[in-house]
Amino acid sequence: MTARLTIEGITTAYDKADVLEDVSITIEPGRITCLLGTNGSGKTTLIRSILGLTPPRSGRILFDGNDITSLPTHKVIAAGIACIPEGRKVFPKLTVEENLRLGAYRESSNAVVSERMSEIFRLFPRLAERHGQLAGTMSGGEQAMVSIGRGLMGAPRLLLIDEPSLGLSPLFVKDNFDIIRRINERGITVFLVEQNVHQTLAISHFGYVLSKGGVVMRGTPAELANCKEVREAYFG
Repeated sequence: MTARLTIEGITTAYDKADVLEDVSITIEPGRITCLLGTNGSGKTTLIRSILGLTPPRSGRILFDGNDITSLPTHKVIAAGIACIPEGRKVFPKLTVEENLRLGAYRESSNAVVSERMSEIFRLFPRLAERHGQLAGTMSGGEQAMVSIGRGLMGAPRLLLIDEPSLGLSPLFVKDNFDIIRRINERGITVFLVEQNVHQTLAISHFGYVLSKGGVVMRGTPAELANCKEVREAYFG
């Protein structure tokens, strides 16, 4: 089952100011493709463009060859794209289980929802132990698990993950990246948008670097890590 996302020369603006200019990226099926860049480079705007929250002014976004550039967000999600947002954004006054069920809102079969829930609990045993706990009372790392699990409950073919390391302890960052790699090994295509360069390149198959709204470098993790300009700008 393919899940190729092709971004062709998109320009996205807020008011009259271009944030992204002529950006082209291909996310190959079955792989982890990463997008690196500092704050303000346009990474989150690109995700918003894919999801239809901030449609591009020009260019096209294709998902498995179908033009989704002008689709409303709910139809983009229905096509098989899910997003794990920056900062996790769980529903704090709902339990872990209630948060997860919200991710499967389009699925009418209780049996299918239960099977997906069981799969999430196998992936995150800690969530199984705390399925009745209010999400807002959990640690940042545990909330990250809830957020990822909720995204997976919709059975996406492409998972957009925005800054999964943000605000987490180093231990939970490592756990999160291990989980992303395992998700990809199950056949889900991943577009990973991050600033944590070393962890990201360790699990990615291909990557792009975004700076001031444009793609300035693309290549394998080794090529990105060995590029002098990129290393100085993003790796410290």
